[in-house]
Amino acid sequence: MTGNFAIAWLCQCETLGVLGLPPRLSSPATHRYGSGMPQVVSINPHLVEALYVEALVLSDAARSGFDDLRAVSGQGARSMAAVSTGFARDHMTCPDTVEVTCEALRTSTRVMHCLAWLLNQRAWFAGQLSAVQLRRHGRLVNHFPVSDARVVARLPEELAEVVRQSERLYVRIQRLDTAWRSERMAGPGAIERLRERLAPTGLRQA
Repeated sequence: MTGNFAIAWLCQCETLGVLGLPPRLSSPATHRYGSGMPQVVSINPHLVEALYVEALVLSDAARSGFDDLRAVSGQGARSMAAVSTGFARDHMTCPDTVEVTCEALRTSTRVMHCLAWLLNQRAWFAGQLSAVQLRRHGRLVNHFPVSDARVVARLPEELAEVVRQSERLYVRIQRLDTAWRSERMAGPGAIERLRERLAPTGLRQA
């Protein structure tokens, strides 16, 4: 799914909560990491799978959107007529090539981090990863840079919405990761896990 259909699908899913998530908030504060987000629900296979599908759609929408924008940026005035009216109009205020490239990399990397976390969770639920492996290698990269609001505001609206969707997805997964790790640390084996992490390598192998 690409283009308008992908964006509409994501917006509808968030608004109706069909992905098992709380409905998205309309406040601009929700576009910044960790701001005004509702309480998360427990991690379960259905939620992980739904978020995984959403991340795949976002990845495809971001790739195609930025590819189209770079194509427009690299064309001269003669080629503008061959581009859709919406893109041509939006291009008049879009960022320069360097800004587009940086934002494309930032957005795609953000979604890739989400996908990596979700793939580890899927493997855990499928029995392909142990609890120890998931704790060691399944952590989400924290404090990933937010997008430059000035640049996003000058992107075509469809593409800007993809960027905002990627930020909201990252926030949700970040909260899920934090909640999951808090639950694990509060579990009966927390002291043993802490001792294992603090013990020298030689003692652990002994």
